[in-house]
Amino acid sequence: MGVLTGAIVAIDSFTSKFLGCDAVLAAVLIYVAVRLWRWLGQDLVSKYSDTPKVTAEAGEEERSRELTGRRKFDYAKEWDTSRSTVPCWDPATMDFLGELPAQSGDDVRNAVARARIAQKLWAEAPFAQRRQLLRVIQRFILENAETIATVACRESGKTMIDAMVGEITVTLEKLRWTVMYGEGCLLPEYRDSGLMNMHKTSRLEWVPVGVVGAIVPWNYPFHNVFNPMIAALFSGNAIIIKVSEYAAWSTQYYGRVIRACLAAVGAPTDLVQFAIGYAETGSALVAEADKVIFVGSVGVGRRVMEAASKTLTPVILELGGKDPFIVCDDADPKELAQLVVRGAYQNMGQNCAGPERFIVYDKVYDTFCEHVTAVVKTMKQGPPLSSDLIDCGACVHPPSLEGYQRFVDDAVSKGARVLVGGKRNKEFPSGQFFEPTILADVTEDMLIAKEETFGPILSIFRVKDNSDAEAIRIANNCSFALSSCAHSADQARAGRICAKLEAGMSSVNDVEGTTYLSQSLPFGGFKDSGFGRFAGPEGLRGLCHERSIVQNRASFLKPSIPRAIAYPANGKGTAFCLALNQILYGCSLLARVKGVIDIIGASLPVASRP
Repeated sequence: MGVLTGAIVAIDSFTSKFLGCDAVLAAVLIYVAVRLWRWLGQDLVSKYSDTPKVTAEAGEEERSRELTGRRKFDYAKEWDTSRSTVPCWDPATMDFLGELPAQSGDDVRNAVARARIAQKLWAEAPFAQRRQLLRVIQRFILENAETIATVACRESGKTMIDAMVGEITVTLEKLRWTVMYGEGCLLPEYRDSGLMNMHKTSRLEWVPVGVVGAIVPWNYPFHNVFNPMIAALFSGNAIIIKVSEYAAWSTQYYGRVIRACLAAVGAPTDLVQFAIGYAETGSALVAEADKVIFVGSVGVGRRVMEAASKTLTPVILELGGKDPFIVCDDADPKELAQLVVRGAYQNMGQNCAGPERFIVYDKVYDTFCEHVTAVVKTMKQGPPLSSDLIDCGACVHPPSLEGYQRFVDDAVSKGARVLVGGKRNKEFPSGQFFEPTILADVTEDMLIAKEETFGPILSIFRVKDNSDAEAIRIANNCSFALSSCAHSADQARAGRICAKLEAGMSSVNDVEGTTYLSQSLPFGGFKDSGFGRFAGPEGLRGLCHERSIVQNRASFLKPSIPRAIAYPANGKGTAFCLALNQILYGCSLLARVKGVIDIIGASLPVASRP
């Protein structure tokens, strides 16, 4: 004890003299420095200096903030007039961006055949080459972020900030995490061999499934492509991405980017392909792929699952959510206001995991409504590429605009109040704009309480009697179970509430989308939100087959069958097995000793077989 005390005193004296602080503070500072190095610096030593620079041509439509001389697309007259082409337009300005050919079933089958050839080659690629590919992509994104975001904004009507946060940053984080930790998730995993196999090793290997088919929605045209692509490529697969017919135009630029990155590391060009088209195109991909990722509505997800069942093709389904945002009676609505508005109107509410039901305790209800409404009334809506001062852009899916109005009208007819918004923006009659809307006094019998909104409507529910149990009941009275969050001045209380919420993800005292910034965590839900996971080890392993292998610990060990259980039977087999079970699994030392004696008897030679 004296030596230890002396050492502590010596360390304290040293840190006081040379660092100007005591030993405890020095230890804390060293710990913080190590953590910062792990978070921010460790990946910089991962050979980024050797990462080649790639370029991809961007045309005027892909670079310019504003286009001139373009005719306007008339959705009512021009949509669905032909199944051989897919029309493309800017949902904010309605500028017509051209048409792309829709791929037939044969086109998809040919693409899958090419992908299979490419995947056989890529499956042999070492992890170093796979990491280098991700570094090339990361470097390109950082050097061309504004062009990437501009393309996403023109395709989906979102603001540049929404694109930077929801398209760029989350993709960069996925790349960082996969480069740093992906290999460790896919290396063979050694497991306990058990008593009967104690002379063997037991390991689990992750084998690429082959060709992944991803059917993705229109809300994040860049991230929805790169998110499944990163996981598929790093796990050794090829991937064919069927983008929404409402977000096909951007695949031209993003496709050039992907091909340039693949070429930079010597990867096969056909490793990543796009499928452009309508339902026929998606159906063909489901029929041909080795595993299907589907992100979309519950109705279409059920049809995908039904189609996949015909070929027993495994599927991952992410079918949206109706995420609760609980505000307890001790929370500060003024402090939460900006977080609430960002969560509700990021990408105009067109988010799979985003708060749709704001469940607010009675004590702070009126104050919450007041502060949130005040922020929303200051927000400016308009074509997002026209100014960096635009807060709210357009909506992608024309039929959804009618759905938003249906939600508002139904809620108002049943007693809800419109605090702001509530209709299409008349300042931009030709664009696909719906005003950022707040509905107060929403109740559980309203349509908007049951169906996924996927749009710019913030719905506020009142929790009577400031009851945690009642808030949890309201939150769980829903067919979806994707994400959630709870807010309280007492973090432990918020944590207890989150633990009782039916959701695949939850954030304590923050908006639920923060779980997605932790790419080490799996993303997904249950109930009508689907099953299977993206991100984390589960996301990479989910694109692999599991292969279990046992192997002798040394080559001279040979398998043999004890005579008592060999063919032909000698009558001692049952006694031998009973004795062996006692030796290995007996509940007492005496039982195991008895097993040894019995197995010796069962192993003695038998004079002759009757």
